[in-house]
Amino acid sequence: MAVFALGVSCVVTQLVLMREMLGVFAGNELVLGVVLGNWLLLMGLGAALGRWLRPHEARVDPHPVPAAADGLGAGVEAGVVGLAGLLVLTALVPPAQIVVLRGLRSWVFLPGEAIGVVETVLASFVVLMPYCLAAGFGLALACRLRQEPDAAAGAGSVYVMDSLGSVAGGVLFSFVLVSRLDHVALSGVPAALNLVTAAWLAWNLRHGRKAASGFLAATVLFLGAGLGAWLGLANPDASSTARQFPAQRILFRGHSPYGRLVVTEAGGQTNFLQNGVVLASTPNLEASEETAHFALAQRPDARRVLLIGGTLSGAAREILRHRVGRLDSVELDPLVSAVGRRFLPAEFGDPRLRVVEDDARRFVRRAGAGYDVLVVALPDPATAQLNRFFTHEFFQETRRLLGSRGVLSFAVGRYENFAGPELAALLSCARQTAARSFAHVRLLPAGRVFFVASDAPLTVDIASALAGAGVATRWVNRGYLAGALAPDRLAGVERAASQPAPVNRDFAPALYDRHLGHWASQFQSRGRWLAVAFVAVTAVYIARLRGAACAIFASGFAGATLEIVLLLVMQVLAGAVYRQVAWVVTLFMAGLAAGAFAAARWRGAWVRASGEGSAAGALRGVRLALGLTAVGVAGLAVLVPAGLPVLGAGLALPAGEAVIQGILLLFTFSLASLVGAQFPLANRLAAAVPNAPARLFAADFAGAALGALLTSAWLLPVAGVAGTCWLAAALNVGAAGMVFWRTRAV
Repeated sequence: MAVFALGVSCVVTQLVLMREMLGVFAGNELVLGVVLGNWLLLMGLGAALGRWLRPHEARVDPHPVPAAADGLGAGVEAGVVGLAGLLVLTALVPPAQIVVLRGLRSWVFLPGEAIGVVETVLASFVVLMPYCLAAGFGLALACRLRQEPDAAAGAGSVYVMDSLGSVAGGVLFSFVLVSRLDHVALSGVPAALNLVTAAWLAWNLRHGRKAASGFLAATVLFLGAGLGAWLGLANPDASSTARQFPAQRILFRGHSPYGRLVVTEAGGQTNFLQNGVVLASTPNLEASEETAHFALAQRPDARRVLLIGGTLSGAAREILRHRVGRLDSVELDPLVSAVGRRFLPAEFGDPRLRVVEDDARRFVRRAGAGYDVLVVALPDPATAQLNRFFTHEFFQETRRLLGSRGVLSFAVGRYENFAGPELAALLSCARQTAARSFAHVRLLPAGRVFFVASDAPLTVDIASALAGAGVATRWVNRGYLAGALAPDRLAGVERAASQPAPVNRDFAPALYDRHLGHWASQFQSRGRWLAVAFVAVTAVYIARLRGAACAIFASGFAGATLEIVLLLVMQVLAGAVYRQVAWVVTLFMAGLAAGAFAAARWRGAWVRASGEGSAAGALRGVRLALGLTAVGVAGLAVLVPAGLPVLGAGLALPAGEAVIQGILLLFTFSLASLVGAQFPLANRLAAAVPNAPARLFAADFAGAALGALLTSAWLLPVAGVAGTCWLAAALNVGAAGMVFWRTRAV
């Protein structure tokens, strides 16, 4: 029960804190990779601390009694009390972490300060440390307490219960809690479970110490009552949100499966922020007029327009000032649309406007032809999610909707009369990608660099086109356009975008890579020493791995890497539907539990397959099973890029999207089952090594941390899906070789 509760708490806390950290730092996959990498690294360090547990501190009671309610078996009171204390700590810390995170902008960083990679690494490391070290050490302690007839079986059962708790936590968060509770209140749900479990552990202490156990249980329940009173009476979500946005009036706080939405007002401006990223600030004449009129000036006779994003910012209102018969605006999050109608009713009042709540990529794929203009009013491709709307595949889909005279408009970067190498790389990649699909591409350097693309001729004389259409503008007027679109600026931005560059693709996100480089260049000098130290420490750790630990490290790396890859593939092929992503994560955790359970039950079959009944023969059978599962993980990794063309072609079939989702979910479960099967096998192989479960848990978390960080921050942007999967496959093949030919267990 204790390990199950810890698994629930870990998943829910991780998801909540990652959403909160997106609001404090920057909303891109590099930040997510840093945060997830720190989480897994600290969990691994906590598990590694279990190596210093002395065997006598968790010995089996020579006079066992029926197992206590925690399901861990009969261990000494010191270990049980320690586990109960860790459960209390993991219950009380997460609400405090949320409050601290929201205060970072006021307490540590300057308001409006750009937070770089170094600051993100250090701040997230410090904030996550108390919880992760306690949770990781709790797993190692549970392995020491779960001393069944042999330690390896006990460690395997801990792994299974932790995975089952993670499944329950993922389902609870994704399908029940996230839309009903704010983050602080949500953190109270696993806290209550942990506190009740800790009280039960304390109450069931044996050897006649009922008075002491009753006191401990009452103390735990008292702490729980205090936490509940604070959550219920102090309204910490409201007070911490006000601290997060000083000098602004909070109009709305809400949560949806897509993120935390906050609406503020300051100086007459209404701001919509999701996960800390500004979705819209209104009024914002510069952004709304440029987004709408640069595109519509190309086709003043446009009758049907598609807008992706931009409804809240006023772009829809400006588009409807033209002679448009119908405007379809696609918004992903229904909560954003609902709150927008509440606070900005004028933006939604025109009967020609139809707001569609769907993933825009899915909508474009399913929509029929007939649009005259398609306006992508989205931020720069700072995430893999946003990159989907700047790829060759997406431009090909939009070309089908637009026909021969239709116009696509989007914006990337900002040009201030000079383009450095990072901005030039960004613009040239976008230019090359659009030119693959459209005969004409023009760049308009205004507040942002706007791209207009079409198979028919385009104009840069925006002022004359707007005058001819009878559209009077306040910001994008003739004087402003004369300066922004002066011949020297047009020539400068064209020159910057003319260098050779790769084409941005769904599964090789070159533009996302260049945007990360452009963003990271602002903090490059501060991050070099951290990168060097990270590489050195990682190299030393990997060089010391042997046998079973090497296999667990490789499978942890592949599990984290391929899960991120599968989420990207799911987004591209099936759309950013949150419940599908939740199913990927949930099925992955379920696969871990199923694989570990099956390996623990069927290890006798591997022993018999070795053809020997001796202890040495048994180990050879387990070694064979562990090596083959590593090869199996490598095979599945290679299968991903090989199967992408088949999956892409399947979208054209009836119900093809549903079939593809089913295939990806089945693949996720199969991969996770192989990864999960390795832990009990590795524990059996390393049973003679002191504190082997702690070492293996540490290797698992270390591999997953490295995979999460490298995949999101470097591998996917640079090597694409194919290169990332091949690296994961090679690492697991190498680990299989270590298992087969090295005698040292860990």
